[in-house]
Amino acid sequence: MMLLALLRVPIALAMGIVGVIGYAYMRDWNWYVAFTTAQTKVYETGRNYTLSVVPLFILMGNFVTRAGMSQELFRAAYAFIGHFKGGLAMATIVGCAGFGAICGSSIATAATFAKVAYPSMKKFGYSDRLATGAIAAGGTLGILVPPSTIMVIYGIMTETNIGKMFAAGILPGVLATALLCVAVQYVAWRDPNAGPRGERMPWRERFATLDGLGWFAALGVALLAAVQLGWLEGDQAGVIGAFAVFALSLVFKGVTSVIALFTLVMGGIYGGVFTATEGAGVGAFGGLVFSLARGAINWRSLYEALVESARTTSMLFLILIGALIFADFVNITSMPGDLKTFVNGLQVSPVMVVAVIMIIYVLLGTAMEELSMILLTVPVFFPLIVHLGVDPIWFGILIVCVVEIGLISPPVGMNLFVLKTLLPQVSTGIVFRGVMPFIGADCVRLAILIAFPIISTYLPGLMK
Repeated sequence: MMLLALLRVPIALAMGIVGVIGYAYMRDWNWYVAFTTAQTKVYETGRNYTLSVVPLFILMGNFVTRAGMSQELFRAAYAFIGHFKGGLAMATIVGCAGFGAICGSSIATAATFAKVAYPSMKKFGYSDRLATGAIAAGGTLGILVPPSTIMVIYGIMTETNIGKMFAAGILPGVLATALLCVAVQYVAWRDPNAGPRGERMPWRERFATLDGLGWFAALGVALLAAVQLGWLEGDQAGVIGAFAVFALSLVFKGVTSVIALFTLVMGGIYGGVFTATEGAGVGAFGGLVFSLARGAINWRSLYEALVESARTTSMLFLILIGALIFADFVNITSMPGDLKTFVNGLQVSPVMVVAVIMIIYVLLGTAMEELSMILLTVPVFFPLIVHLGVDPIWFGILIVCVVEIGLISPPVGMNLFVLKTLLPQVSTGIVFRGVMPFIGADCVRLAILIAFPIISTYLPGLMK
């Protein structure tokens, strides 16, 4: 499979070809069985209702990008913390976390903030190393803060509840944002000229960026009280809340609409009002409403958003189908059983096994594209993890964290090349050096999540 990939065969075809040939080999060269299995996998994947969450969240991300919500998020974060040393870089990371909560794509988040935040940081004299490092690292939050396409793919492959995966990403997302801000402070401490202070805004202007937050909060409190008092069912409150949020977004067009949309979608999924797929539909419709409210979309841009979403979805589905065919081949070989026997013979604790797997992922991330890495390795490692009694939700969050490290790891980190493409005046060496403190912060976060699984499993345990 790797040989085909090196020969520039698309990764989806490489996995599919090896999967079909390998399946036929394991069945005494019965090509009919191999092709029938592949055909069934294509059909079942294409008609899988759960997978409709992928195009819906992608569409939501395209709508909110066109609505200019990234600028609103950055402006609000800058208003409160921009006057600290490295404040603009920290505002970028916080803005990326907020944008990732409604976008779900790491590359899209990094690309958007390269346009939004980089000019402001250069205006205040930030070094290119800190500016590009903060944007690249902040962009990775797009796949950890729910909703996340990577979490959906992992949930489909391992039959893990997607709603619980989303809930599991919230606290690690907060931890990741905090540690990346600490990395900014470390860089600013080592080189004060790298991240000078921004302009301090009066409190009136700071709170002006949160215009309408009180109305959205009052709406949420009123609906919760109505459910607790038995005046409304949970489903009814969810529907009323959705329409009320969309109505208020027509009046209040600032960052509070972004917060309200995230709270509506994730709160509905977390509270059992929506399934993950229904929540994605609500989010996509909300993104459309926000775009219309801001006058940011017309027939042409709507068409472009739909086409872009279709292209991205098609790419993901082709890779997923190839990976599932490859996984079928792996599952009928002796590899999963041999791996379990080998690990049992070592007599090491499950945590040590997980730590070794994470090290393997970090090394692979420096040389492989992240989605392909997950799709290739999960069929091999997941049976071992289940055999050891490891929580699949916790393991999924760890995988997402390792993928984040891979996205900014030289030489093939995707976010690094996105920045180099959008900022051609910045050398590749500067981009590579700029992400090093943030890679260190991500490794610390990975160690914390391995040592304290409760951070990832607490919220999913509370879900209805």
